[in-house]
Amino acid sequence: MKLVKLIANLGYGSRKDVTRMFREGLITDADGEVLYADDRAEHDAIRIDGEPLDPPAGLVIMLHKPVGYTCSTKDRGRVIYDLLPDRFRLRSPLLSPVGRLDRETSGMLLMTDDGMLLHRIVSPKAKLAKVYDATLAQDLRGDEAGVFASGELMLESENTPLHPAQMEVLGPRQARLTLTEGRYHQVRRMFAAVGNHVEALHRPRIGGLALDDLPAGEWRTLDAQAIERLFVAAA
Repeated sequence: MKLVKLIANLGYGSRKDVTRMFREGLITDADGEVLYADDRAEHDAIRIDGEPLDPPAGLVIMLHKPVGYTCSTKDRGRVIYDLLPDRFRLRSPLLSPVGRLDRETSGMLLMTDDGMLLHRIVSPKAKLAKVYDATLAQDLRGDEAGVFASGELMLESENTPLHPAQMEVLGPRQARLTLTEGRYHQVRRMFAAVGNHVEALHRPRIGGLALDDLPAGEWRTLDAQAIERLFVAAA
């Protein structure tokens, strides 16, 4: 791939913008030698204003989404792309969220421009466990774990029951749910079905990956080993 197209696809600007950057000597190799648009160079050796290029296509990141942000490119309010470098929203292929968290839910959100990986993660066949911590408006009544694990719970306006889900009681009004599917507002609707209301919702883990010490609003790239851990059941 020509350098102009490579750099433009990473979101650094249009091809015209990148061509101008070459003319101005802003694109160099690792030794500081100016590169020209028709040069050949390895991805890892290219620098823009002295900084290495962003990862190539196949990028996967973990974002700790705070409350108040939507998983959208067009919402008028705050969106997840506001938490990333501006050029990330201009990458081609698009860097997309893998599934969604609603505006009032915080926690782990994966994003990638790898379409095959995205479909592998969200496929029902993967049965990838997603963990949610819920804070409730009312005390738990005691039978919720059995209802959620039964495989018979039907959500309003749906005609197929939910897959069995595990629930762990963390406190009188706190619970941890582990799901293997991802229906619209599923956790909130599950508790609504048993007469309760979710006041706060947080997702700390997907598969074998956890947020750990990643602060709210921060992100990090995932390497191949981390991606494989994603598909390993959490201990």
